[in-house]
Amino acid sequence: MEKLPFFLILLSLAMAAANEADEWLSNRRQATEKITRLHFYHHETTSGKNPTAVQVAQAASTNKSPTLFGLVNVMDDPLTERPELTSKLVGRGQGLYASAGLDELSLLMAWTVVFNSGEYSGSSLTILGRNPTSHPRREMSIVGGTGVFWLARGVLTFRTYFFNSTAGVAVLEVDAVVIHF
Repeated sequence: MEKLPFFLILLSLAMAAANEADEWLSNRRQATEKITRLHFYHHETTSGKNPTAVQVAQAASTNKSPTLFGLVNVMDDPLTERPELTSKLVGRGQGLYASAGLDELSLLMAWTVVFNSGEYSGSSLTILGRNPTSHPRREMSIVGGTGVFWLARGVLTFRTYFFNSTAGVAVLEVDAVVIHF
């Protein structure tokens, strides 16, 4: 009997979410797809007093692997308009990545771009894919979004703008093409 109230709460939350989705869909039946192009810089710091990415797990063999295979990190990295960390903050890159390549340093990344300023404030994009870090240009899939970017899909590209392994600092230049309603 104790589980019944909890079940009813879950059911009512699910129904509310379904109603919101139905309302959103009915308001957009005649909506046309838009294409939005985005450009920003992703700053990651893995050392110092305030790291924005930290290791949370590793395999027993990770330290013996030239590619750090099995290493898992979580991140909450600032995203800015310009390559300087002091430039305007447009959002955060939050998620996780794991070293998933045996022969090449390649990360499997699952993360969310959370916009907290400007016309996209309160919206987000969900990114999933492979990031072969030594390649000059990398592509990842945009697999969803919220707010302005509901039902988003598209592609996000990275270029390493600055990297210093000793200091544990990376700045990536990011371009995205987002298809959404």
